[in-house]
Amino acid sequence: MGIKNFMDLIVWQKSHLLSVKIRDLTELFPPREYRHAEQMRSASASIPQNIAEGFGRWSPGDQAHFYTIAKDSTDELKAQLIQARDWKLCSDIRELLSLADEVCAMLYRLRQRVLEKKPRR
Repeated sequence: MGIKNFMDLIVWQKSHLLSVKIRDLTELFPPREYRHAEQMRSASASIPQNIAEGFGRWSPGDQAHFYTIAKDSTDELKAQLIQARDWKLCSDIRELLSLADEVCAMLYRLRQRVLEKKPRR
């Protein structure tokens, strides 16, 4: 069958799930933490969006660039999750951190695979 569009990528599916879970989590934050909640939502939303954009690019270099941005957003989200826990906005973030770590690892491998296709000069 193969991969026909970005939604077929397991990493996109997991990153989309992560963004949904972050949205649900931040809905519980107190109103005074609106800015932190918005930053977390933005970072989590950009992960599947950049995967989708990278998937649509023609050159391996362009694809890798967007997968790198997605990974960077995932790392940013992990830091925001730790802050939210330490600021007592939420308690158990293990599942979310684990999912974020899995997405990071998958993006790293996807980026490497794409770059291996890059023609040598």
